[in-house]
Amino acid sequence: MSGILGFIWFIVMGGIIGWVASMVMNRDAVMGKFWNVVVGIIGSFLGNSVFAFLPGIGNGTIGGWPPDVMGIVSALIGAVVLLAGLNLMQRGKVR
Repeated sequence: MSGILGFIWFIVMGGIIGWVASMVMNRDAVMGKFWNVVVGIIGSFLGNSVFAFLPGIGNGTIGGWPPDVMGIVSALIGAVVLLAGLNLMQRGKVR
């Protein structure tokens, strides 16, 4: 999938990943839809960048069709780690 459809799919998947990560980290009531998308996209970059060095897990994407399962898992882990870091900075604790 390329072009505008790939971009739209990337935004949708980023929103879903950010929403799931905010529910895992118990921040869903605090965050809005926009921030779910932002956290999902940044988490995708973080997770897929870190896991790119591991064979079998890395080089995943969330903007393609069919969806890459390892890319989605990497993005979710990256988004959860991002929210954990934000919680630590804001509240002084991870949760």
